[in-house]
Amino acid sequence: MKPVPEWSMRAWMDERLTRVEHALQEWVGVDEPEHLDVVLGLAMRYAVLDGGKRLRPLLVLAACEAVRGEADAALRAACATELIHAYSLVHDDMPCMDNDVLRRGKPTVHVQFGEAQALLAGDALQALAFELLTPDDEVAVPVGMQARLCRLLARAAGSSGMAGGQAIDLASVGVKLDEERLRQMHRLKTGALLQASVMMGAACGHPTQAQQAALSDYGAAIGLAFQVVDDILDVTADSATLGKTAGKDAVQDKPTYVSLLGLARAQAHARELHAQALAALARLRNLSPNQSSELDQTRALRALADLVVERAH
Repeated sequence: MKPVPEWSMRAWMDERLTRVEHALQEWVGVDEPEHLDVVLGLAMRYAVLDGGKRLRPLLVLAACEAVRGEADAALRAACATELIHAYSLVHDDMPCMDNDVLRRGKPTVHVQFGEAQALLAGDALQALAFELLTPDDEVAVPVGMQARLCRLLARAAGSSGMAGGQAIDLASVGVKLDEERLRQMHRLKTGALLQASVMMGAACGHPTQAQQAALSDYGAAIGLAFQVVDDILDVTADSATLGKTAGKDAVQDKPTYVSLLGLARAQAHARELHAQALAALARLRNLSPNQSSELDQTRALRALADLVVERAH
């Protein structure tokens, strides 16, 4: 019997990131009608390509593998989550929202292309995300799966998710929120799409209800942990490391976990959420009749949970 090769998170990520990048290069901003100004396609590609952690696509692919789902469908879902994430950043950075000039270490889209093109680029990226989830090839993504994926993504992006969270955020400048309200804001604004990424990966397979519940709990925990760590990094890292303007939350008097709990308690809370995510994965492994095999399938999800809380940017 051949020895089982040692699993490497770096190798796992590199292989999947290569697939995601190639797909994004192929799908984003390259098939414009001739009557459209080429600037729109350039702005879309500028917003999506050559930057970002690609955490949401990786979560989709890892969750799909955990339930042994369909790889082709998962790749489309992975790219769709990144397009929604990119659109949200384009709009959030605009003067009417957070008014930021730096994103991923380069000028924001509205600085580079103007506000009107930035608005249109965000709109187009959102539309493209749902186009990717509904290909004509029903073999790659069956119709029923298309509907499930679209619903998960729509709820994560709309008033029950990112848009709702951003509305709370805008209304909370200079307002002291209690922990429950702050948690609600961050679960919607940041956590919803991260959790949906996990559940969209699962929806590319046929998980049991118990498996879905475990993955949902995992996604909820890392979704909130990501924002807690973001709040921490905003006061502990510099702009060069973050690739965006550091310290803006304090300058704009926005409520954060650090402003509410203090740095030490915020760091402890991130660790608690990380532990919750790992506990959910343990439940997922225990649901498998062959736990040693299932362990291999959840390693990537565990490593991504580690990445969320240990990242430097």
